[in-house]
Parts: sequence; structure tokens; C-alpha cells
Amino acid sequence: MNKIKVSIVGGAGYTAGELLRILIHHPKVEIKSVYSTSNAGNPITHIHTDLLGETKLVFTNTIDNESDVVFLCLGHGKSKKFLEENPFSTNTKIIDLSNDFRLQPNHTFQKKVFTYGLPELHKEKIKEAQHIANPGCFATAIQLALLPLAYKKIINSDIHINAVTGSTGAGQSLSPTTHFSWRNNNASFYKEFSHQHEAEISQSIYQLGQNEHQLYFLPMRGDFPRGILAGVYIKSDLSREEAIDIYNEYYQEHPFTFVADQPLSMKQVLNTNKCLLEIQKHKDVLLITSVIDNLTKGASGQAVQNMNLLFGFNEMEGLHLKSIGF
Repeated sequence: MNKIKVSIVGGAGYTAGELLRILIHHPKVEIKSVYSTSNAGNPITHIHTDLLGETKLVFTNTIDNESDVVFLCLGHGKSKKFLEENPFSTNTKIIDLSNDFRLQPNHTFQKKVFTYGLPELHKEKIKEAQHIANPGCFATAIQLALLPLAYKKIINSDIHINAVTGSTGAGQSLSPTTHFSWRNNNASFYKEFSHQHEAEISQSIYQLGQNEHQLYFLPMRGDFPRGILAGVYIKSDLSREEAIDIYNEYYQEHPFTFVADQPLSMKQVLNTNKCLLEIQKHKDVLLITSVIDNLTKGASGQAVQNMNLLFGFNEMEGLHLKSIGF
């Protein structure tokens, strides 16, 4: 079959760089344009230096309105403005990596309907969709820890979450808390019980009929570049073995999520589109640990997974990535 034509908007950032690393080697993709007004005319490799020898693509300030799919790798709140100023063909599918269209009140824009792109929850809807709102990174890791329980409607207590993310989760723009001298050998909580991804998590749980319990989320900044480790715990009557069976059953048709039989570390998933889950039982508390790479499964890898579903490709196409291990 002919390759689909892909454009990337906001091409200089972390998520765009990760998309390029994946899509350059995707057998069914031709990258037509990488849009960045601040870098127009410069080789991609001047910004994404690890791609030297992999591509001769050049940044452009011209929009390819006829692409089969465009990935919006813009800052939160900027995708709407960009679409207002840059109309695309009605045949162009849009995958937005910002938070502009993730929540139900905002999922329709300019007659475009954005489907929430968590494949482990909405795979069949994604296959029939035109546009995708790609989930947030924390929201992905935490939802994958909760979906089997919510699907079975057996979340019977408040949900508590402690999770840590790497500095790339804050984006490429510098700030006091991403500066090396602050971040290195340091850790801190932020947006305590008020993180923007809480609304995504609650929305999905509500859609599965589990809306009567509170969610308490403590996000933490870690002193490493990439990865998320989340500990999600609730009170439960399930035994560990019963819970493992429920999780294995739920994820048996989802090729990137696996239940481990031993404690997890982030290095097991870095540079991959995998989510690994581990389940423990402590007295009456069920603890689900979830690890993902915030830039792949938490952003660009999941965006490519959604693209594969939109165009009828194998869900894993282009996503057979190698973890770093050590």
C-alpha cells in the first residue's frame, strides 16, 4: 500500500523529537513536513541531534494542509489557536498531544470531534475516529493501573496515588524547577491534589460507572530526564491472585500493557511504548504499581499507536522499540 503522508507541528520540542525517532523508521509513513517557525530552514538534526545520520529533513514554516495526518506537538492551550489560524483538509486526521481537547466539554471544536485516545479504553472508537486527543502522561500511567477495576465496577474506596516523573514531563522550555542545578539530587511534590491530569482520570472512571469515590493524587518531580513510576492504592477485598487474574483478562487484547510478577523499575520501559503493572496486597489495601516512559507511552508512542488504529495498521507497527535495561 502507499505510505500515508504525515506532518508534525511544533517540531522542535521533546514530543516532536520522539515522534520523529519513531516515524522515520515506520514502514507505512512518509514525513512530509516538520513545522517550526523559529527553526525554519534548519536541518532537523540541529535540534534533534541524536537523529544525525537518520534523516535529512529540514524544518519548515509552511503548513502542509493536505497531509493524511497531522500531529500537533504544541503547548497546552495553543492547539485551538493554531487550528483557528491554519485550516486543514476535511480528510486530514488530527492527533493532538496537548490537553486542549481531552475533556468532554472541549472534545468538539470547529465541528471536529476529538476522541480520547487511550487505546486500552477506547480502541474500537479510535478505529472509527477522525481526530484524537492524546492522553496525558500521568493520566495514562494511572488509568492503566485502574481500568480493570473500574471496568468490573469494584473500586469501593477512595483512590490514592503517589507518582514521580522525569524533567522532560515539564517540556523543553526552561524554568527554575527544570534547571540542572535545581533538579539534580533533588525531589519535590507539585500541584498537590490539583494536577490537571486528575480530570482525565476521573472522566474515564466516570464513563465506566465508578464516580462515587475521591481521587487523591500527589505528583512528584524526580531528578531524572524521563519515565513515570506511579503507586496507586485502594482498599479492596480482592486477593492478590484474584486481582492479577482480573488484570490479565482485561489486558489480554492490548499488546503494550503487561502484568509483572515481580517489583518494577522505570528502566524496564524507557524508550518503549509499554506499560508494566505489578500488583501487591497489604492487609486490606491493593497496591498497583505502574511504570511508563512519559515521552513514548505517555505521549508520542501512544500517538503513533493511535495513528496505527486510525489507518487500520497493525497496532504495534513501528513501535517495536528496545528498552535501555541498563
